[in-house]
Amino acid sequence: MSLVGRAPDGQTDRMTSSVTYTESPAPSFLFDLDGTLIDSVYQHVIAWRAALAGMGIDLSVWRIHRRIGMSGGLFVSALLRETGLSLSREEIERLQRAHADEYRAQMDSVAPLPGATELLTTLTERNVKWAIATSGNAVTARPALKLLGLPESTPMVTRDLVRHAKPDPDLFLAAAALLDVDPHQAMVVGDSVWDLLAARRAGALGVGLMSGGYGREELERAGAFRVYSDPADLLFRLDELGVRDFMD
Repeated sequence: MSLVGRAPDGQTDRMTSSVTYTESPAPSFLFDLDGTLIDSVYQHVIAWRAALAGMGIDLSVWRIHRRIGMSGGLFVSALLRETGLSLSREEIERLQRAHADEYRAQMDSVAPLPGATELLTTLTERNVKWAIATSGNAVTARPALKLLGLPESTPMVTRDLVRHAKPDPDLFLAAAALLDVDPHQAMVVGDSVWDLLAARRAGALGVGLMSGGYGREELERAGAFRVYSDPADLLFRLDELGVRDFMD
């Protein structure tokens, strides 16, 4: 692309040489799911609490919430470390299955977050690539596609498709590969510090949403370069992330 320089008064400076450079690619987005596109964080918290209680482990809700967004295995390891308890691999697998069952029992109460469907529709209309990358397994994550009015062909990477989940970058790297985009040119949108840590490790820019329960300062400290209330707020300010209107 070539540009003609501008003089300070705004007039074309015909003495300035053209500048040739390689334009940056259009932005692409890698979305977390729970707490980012659907209002499901607290259903997961209650599901984990019930699953833990079923094994005689009593943990406060706030302790569980702080770990939501991590992979199930790391989540259990972190909580057990805090309690000083230990479980066998078989018990951990049973705990994870119990959580999935408890969560599915609450799925009727899960709804899209404000603006989520409209945000994805707008990005699609503007030919902006996007995908969903979640620490949840397909059995609990894929039903969210129907909830969001999305087809089964929607690009989505779930925990069971990668070696490691958040805070490792695998989910976002796989989602970028699915879109055939460079993760360094992508933006990760998530509601937890684990999303933003994984975004940093993937080399992507992190965008935080407060719709999962984390505050602005926590998200910024974790690496978010912009923080919005929810998907509706992000949609309203989409130009701040370099997504232009058709007329721009």
